[in-house]
Amino acid sequence: MSPGPTRSRAPFDPAAYDRPGRFLAASGPEGYAEATVVMIGVPLDTTTTFRPGTRFGPAAIREASIGLETYSPVLDAELDEGEMCDLGDVSLPFGNAAAALARIRAAAGDLWHAPRFLVALGGEHLATLPLVQAALPCAQGLEVIHFDAHTDLREDYMGEPLSHASVMRRVAEEVGPERLWQFGIRSGTREEFRFARHLHPTFDGLDEALSRIGDRPLYLSVDIDVADPAFAPGTGTPEPGGATSEALLAAVRAVAAHRLVAMDVMEVSPGLDPSGRTAILAAKLVREAVLARRSATGGQAHVG
Repeated sequence: MSPGPTRSRAPFDPAAYDRPGRFLAASGPEGYAEATVVMIGVPLDTTTTFRPGTRFGPAAIREASIGLETYSPVLDAELDEGEMCDLGDVSLPFGNAAAALARIRAAAGDLWHAPRFLVALGGEHLATLPLVQAALPCAQGLEVIHFDAHTDLREDYMGEPLSHASVMRRVAEEVGPERLWQFGIRSGTREEFRFARHLHPTFDGLDEALSRIGDRPLYLSVDIDVADPAFAPGTGTPEPGGATSEALLAAVRAVAAHRLVAMDVMEVSPGLDPSGRTAILAAKLVREAVLARRSATGGQAHVG
């Protein structure tokens, strides 16, 4: 396997971030130069259509991660000291979606100049759009795998084309509809279901999709509501009939064993879940993805 691009020590802008805590085993910004995994929070909460609160998701996931071990018995792997760097949350202007998206795109673009595995914690799902846009110049032929209860393929929501209900329509316009693969989908309009190219109500078909994608670079976007509300009640638009936490963890491990260059976990709304189990599931998804990817690739960036 050929090595990925050499990591540079290109600076990021510290003023672009707030720092509400730190993810399990991650360093702070001081570890940026040596880390192979860089984490950012994107606390966007502007176009949520039912129950708001996703702006608090990144901080809740970080706090919940403290309850996890650094070791995964399923993968027989452990997070290494210095492997991850948590830069904090991108500082966003609430109430101005366009300006917030521009800030996320700029922050992620800076990080793509020094290739690492990028992990983003959300935040409403619209934040995936600028993250994908930032990746495209550096990850030619990017494929997007989308785990969600909802299609998110509306042309617009009440006349607004930039919405968490239309984010995957915008992503499809960026990468091409044939490069968007959707799993766990169980809600959407008739038009959205007709527009979709690769849509699955469960994770059946994931192995076939990964085989067809081959060695092309992958972006994984996980809306936590892909899980059944029994496992993840802390989200703004819960949809019964979803995946178990075990099935979701297995699916994330499967994707991470391929050429995964970036991922996000979105739509955690901790105020709707006094138990905290939604945030702890999100944190474990990240841990398992980082470790599964490292086991498969040796931690190489695999960008380009």
